[in-house]
Formats: sequence, C-alpha cells, structure tokens
Amino acid sequence: MIRFTATLAKRRAVTLAAIAALPLGACTSTTNYYGPEDAARSAAAPQAGTAKNVILFVGDGMGISTITAARILAGQQQGLAGEEYRLSFEEFDNVALVKTYNTDAQVPDSAGTASALNTGRKTRIGVINTDPDAPRGDCAGAQGHLMQPIAQEAHERGKAIGIVSTARITHATPAAVYANSPDRNWEADSDIPESQRGLGCNDIAQQLVEFPFDLALGGGSRAFFGEAKGGARLNADADLPAQWAARTGGSFVTDTAAMRRAPLDRPVLGLFSGSHMTYELDREEDTKEPTLTEMTAESIRRLADDPEGFYLMVESGRIDHGHHAGQAGYALEETIEFARAIQYAVENTDPEETLILVTADHSHVFTIAGYPQRGNPILGLVYPPASGDEDHPGGTEGPSLAADGKPYTTLGYANGPGAVQGERPVPETGASARQQALIPSGSETHGGEDVALFGTGPGAQRVRGTIEQNVVYDIMRAAFGWEE
Repeated sequence: MIRFTATLAKRRAVTLAAIAALPLGACTSTTNYYGPEDAARSAAAPQAGTAKNVILFVGDGMGISTITAARILAGQQQGLAGEEYRLSFEEFDNVALVKTYNTDAQVPDSAGTASALNTGRKTRIGVINTDPDAPRGDCAGAQGHLMQPIAQEAHERGKAIGIVSTARITHATPAAVYANSPDRNWEADSDIPESQRGLGCNDIAQQLVEFPFDLALGGGSRAFFGEAKGGARLNADADLPAQWAARTGGSFVTDTAAMRRAPLDRPVLGLFSGSHMTYELDREEDTKEPTLTEMTAESIRRLADDPEGFYLMVESGRIDHGHHAGQAGYALEETIEFARAIQYAVENTDPEETLILVTADHSHVFTIAGYPQRGNPILGLVYPPASGDEDHPGGTEGPSLAADGKPYTTLGYANGPGAVQGERPVPETGASARQQALIPSGSETHGGEDVALFGTGPGAQRVRGTIEQNVVYDIMRAAFGWEE
C-alpha cells in the first residue's frame, strides 16, 4: 500500500497539474546467449548506485532508419532543416547495439524479442515467455517450460508494476510483461484452438486480470468481454474488468477523464479502444483516448510514490503498424510522440533513482535513400543539392528522376503493400502516403538488423557495445541490485 505524506501529496499535485496541461488528444548457450565477453563487460562496468525504479520504453519496430527519419521530421516540423535535430532519448549518454534474432528466426517477431527483454532468455518466434524447447501452439508441451518475467520478480520484491501500450494490451510486447503463452495470438479464450483448450493454458487477457499490476493502460477491450458487450470471449456475458475490479477494488476506465479521476491508492485498468489505439495522425480533437505521453504521465503519477519503487514498461506499439502498412508518415508520427513521452519521464523522475532504457524489439525493411538535398522534406520527393548528386549534374531543376523518367521519394520499403507491379506510377507524398516498395506483400515485414538501446540513470553505464537482446534484462536486474 502506498504511504501518503504532505511531500508526496505536493508532488502529486504538481504532476497532476502537468498532466492536465497536456493536450488531450536452465539455460544453455543456445537459449540465454550470454557469452564470456558479455559477462566480462558486465563485470568491468563501474557501479553507479542502485535504481529504485526502472522504465523500459519499447518503440515497436523502431529501427535505426526510423529514428533517423523521425528525427528529421520532428526538426522540420519546428522549422529546421531537420538533420541536426535530436530526439529526446538521443541525448542519453549510454548507447549500445542490440542483436534481435529469435532462436529459430534470423528476422524476429515481437513475441520472441519482448520475451528476451523481459525474461533474459531468447526464445522462438511467436511465443510469449515460453522457452524454445516447447513447440509453438502446443499448450501441453509448454507446461514446465514457462519463463518468469522481471515484472513478476519486481512484484515479489515489493515494487509497483505498470504496463502501457498504444497497441492492444494483450498484444505481444505488453503481454511479455505479465503472461506466458505458447502462441502470441491467444489473446482471448476464443482465440485458442478447440484442440488446445482445457490443457492448462489461460488466454492472455485472463492472465492480465490475474496478474498483480498496479496500472495497465492500452487498447484491446475485445479480448476482455463477451459478445453482449462487443467482445470476443466464449461466454457472451463475460466481463473480465468487472471481475477484476470486484476482486481488487481497482478502477476500470475507458477514457482520459476517468483515468485521471480514478483513486490513486488503488490499481487501475484502462482499455481505451476495442483493438489498437488510434494513430497520432488520425486522432480527432474531441477524442477520449489519452496520448502515449498522457498515459506515461499518469503512470509516473501513480507509481512514483510507492516506497519500494516500480517497474514500468511503456510501448509505442503503432510505430510497427505504420510500417507494416507501408505508410512511413504514420510510423514517424508515432515515434515523435514516443520521444515526447520519454522526455516527460526524464523531466518527472529523479535521475539518481530511475533507470530509463529506450529500445526497439526489432527493425523494419525501411530505407532512406537517393541523394536529397539538405533539409529536403523527409516525406517528399528527392530533390538534389544545387551542386548535383551522383546521378544528376548541378543546376538540375525539379525532382531527381529515376531511370524510368519518374521521380522517387526519399523513404521506401524493401517489401510491402506499396510494391510496384508493372509500370511504376509517380509516388505519393505527404504524411499519409504509402511509400513504394520492391517486393509485393500484404504487409511489410520486420528487418533483421541490430536496433539501438539508449540508457540514462543508475545502471545505464552497462549500456554499451554490441549485446544480445536478452542482456537488456540483465542490465535492469543489475540496476535494481539483484545480481545475486
């Protein structure tokens, strides 16, 4: 139970005012991948205090090219050329490269990568916190192969737990904070194949309401209700949030105003949409959905007063979805909002007691190409520098032209729904444009290259070099002082 003092009440009042001002809108070498060089690096890292709190920010699909393009777009939105701009987390002193592959996949998915972040062990594609010895989709086979996430240990050690996502709260990345599942798609009980029901596996929504969280905010109400309330559960009258509230005394909220009004001394579950939350680009002025920054602010307001500290995972889930749709503008706007949420966390936590990590679960096949001039609109056509580029002489007027005599955009994809088939049309431009791609596919795919990890606060000195993704878990445990 959180203890109240005059000082804490004052801090809450200040934080609440800041929120109100925001716009509404065991392990073998094949599973834990922790080599001798990683152990030596960790041992050699200087100690710099213990973290009371850890916030793990995950930009789903936020590869290096996404960071670069979002940086440029954010700068251009402020009247700058763009290339010189820096997103909030790019100011962190500690940076590493993270290898993202799954145990059975060269290019990973969010389930296996989020499991690595939260449990310290890599696993196969498509499973949540289930070790790679268990086949995907096999409930009976998964028994005895479940991996404990860091949030469970944090709770057992008395820390508060927060989970935030702009995706469905039962989606792969947030699910890895609290659930175990041999298939990431088992979000509601109706999603479990009949052959796998009754064998010991609960659906992910059921696992969330049984997990001892202090705050869970995101989308995805579909998995928590039956048909009578617009959901997908097998029991037409199912109402998991009502059952959870009756058992815990917590508050179930469905909009920003209710989220802010909910009692601070009780847990809160917020489900703000039937599926994923609304893209930043599509938000209406009268929306009742909170932004990622607002959810982050609410999390800090509620968790910061816990005397034992907290573990908070914040996911910007729709960066990934914008890329899958082949619409870079959507992904980049989500990344910019993600950076705002991180900035809020930096400004409203104590840097002496809070480790903030920012990373991605995986990348995308997203490119920044051509020879555009400095300050060229990042979502537009390529215009060459006045002095020309590798393919065009100086003084050329108009956009650069490809060999087919048509212009092309700076941003593109190696595959996806924007693939050119037959004669290439003049590309779309602008925030909602679908960029052209090479290989046709219904959904653009993930990329397999390394992603970045940025860190600040106690324990961040361990963020360096090139590391396996599961080592992020070790960095968080070490920061908490749990290395034993």
